[in-house]
Amino acid sequence: MSHSYTEFIPTQDCAQRQLNVVDPVAYARTRNMLEGAVTRLSPYITHGFLTLPEILLAVHSREPVTIQHKFVYELAWREYFHHVWTRAGDAIFDSLHEGPLPDSVYLRELPTDIREARTGVPAIDQAVRGLYENGYVHNHARMWLASYIVHVRRVHWRAGADWLYAHLIDGDLASNHLSWQWVAGTGSSKPYLFNAENVAKYAPQSWRSEGSAIDLSYDALDTIARGGKTPAVRAHAAGLHEPDLLHMPPSEFMFAAPNPEIVVGRLVYLIHPWSLGVISKPLPADAVIVAIIDTDFHKRWAWNSSRWRFVCERMAALTPHRWVGDSASLYAVLASAKVVHGRDDPHLSDPLRLPTLSPPARLFESPKMRCHSFSKFWTKATGNVSSIDSLLHGVNGSNSDR
Repeated sequence: MSHSYTEFIPTQDCAQRQLNVVDPVAYARTRNMLEGAVTRLSPYITHGFLTLPEILLAVHSREPVTIQHKFVYELAWREYFHHVWTRAGDAIFDSLHEGPLPDSVYLRELPTDIREARTGVPAIDQAVRGLYENGYVHNHARMWLASYIVHVRRVHWRAGADWLYAHLIDGDLASNHLSWQWVAGTGSSKPYLFNAENVAKYAPQSWRSEGSAIDLSYDALDTIARGGKTPAVRAHAAGLHEPDLLHMPPSEFMFAAPNPEIVVGRLVYLIHPWSLGVISKPLPADAVIVAIIDTDFHKRWAWNSSRWRFVCERMAALTPHRWVGDSASLYAVLASAKVVHGRDDPHLSDPLRLPTLSPPARLFESPKMRCHSFSKFWTKATGNVSSIDSLLHGVNGSNSDR
């Protein structure tokens, strides 16, 4: 089968090959460059092919790093966002505090010229093209995209965050929405700004945006972000078609309604979109592997077809038992099993977060009280950790599979 997501194939072998070529030294030196040595592991992390402890162990065994290494720091950011989500819950989908302007000032709909990659700002239009073609955007370009949408076009961060999440193969609700809040200034102390000079420094020629709406000084951009007059939009007449969003898996993958006859009285290993990796321990001969899609989640969070294919192809490779239904019906059938094992994840609806599921594998022990900044999280999480070896030793002792 041909893939529209040319860079990400949903197999464990592809995830492992990508992990094997991660170079932490080059990553630290070039990660802000759009053509730099980024890991491209995010889809495999989001969907459970790889855990952060596995990644750090593999990288550290080849190229030893310290606790203060930029590579470790960036892994910790992901854990920080999940720390905030687990402590704040759905509050992350509202502004954590007021940004440079009141929420009421911002537009609630994403303008069509942005959706169709015809803003006339090459850096923005290129980012949107890449998003639709590959389901992926370099993290630096995501920040540019969010900053342009929120501060230059004065669109509410939530409108942009929801749109981006829907088209990302690696879309993670905590990382995505809290990153947008960080850029917007509703989850940080100030708005994140960028300009054409910044793009020229880090992006290839086709992204350069001199003479566009972002070819301004940082002082001018800060004035705009805090209520000054926004630049005129010089949109192109023609653009791209935004991919359709789906609330259900494509019919070709033949998901069925939950069937109690498959699981009653048996050990079930549960597969879901955030747990698509290998099963690390042998299962009993009479165990059954079941994959689920929760329609309650996807009524709220639709995906485009590329992400659905990424998830569903992997599920099809793991089990013939693939169910789709609302969380209540899925839970009712799973309750008839002898026991349900697998990996827990905060994306799962509450009824499906069964107590027998293993907790998500973490690098750091999450502080009990919510940390309102990454620096506070980092200080608490690393306070008793002296080295990567001691960190990984602690992880191995506390994150074992049931």
